[in-house]
Amino acid sequence: QVQLVESGGGLVQAGGSLRLTCAASGRTFSNYAMGWFRQAPGKGRDFVAAITGSGGTIYYADSVKGRFTISRDNAKNTVYLQMNSLKPEDTAVYYCAAAGSYQILRAGKADYWGQGTQVTVSS
Repeated sequence: QVQLVESGGGLVQAGGSLRLTCAASGRTFSNYAMGWFRQAPGKGRDFVAAITGSGGTIYYADSVKGRFTISRDNAKNTVYLQMNSLKPEDTAVYYCAAAGSYQILRAGKADYWGQGTQVTVSS
């Protein structure tokens, strides 16, 4: 089992920045690819970004490329999502996820999910 706890969400004006943090506990963190997803009101859960266990390969949804940065610190069992140049359409609940491979995350699935953190971007 892997437990994931997100933090760092909040209310920010358009153009602003937030950094989300996901703290993991349980099994060996570096064995898992980690990702971020988001779900806007009335919509499905969308892939945002993923990073392999070593941190050597990273993937982004086209909608966030150039604005969001995913990173991880395996010594701290933590993954981050730095979000810059935020737009109102980025408003959503953001979920941290863990999976045995990045392909699972890119397919929109995960082995473990966090409880989510709300990000609201005002115009």
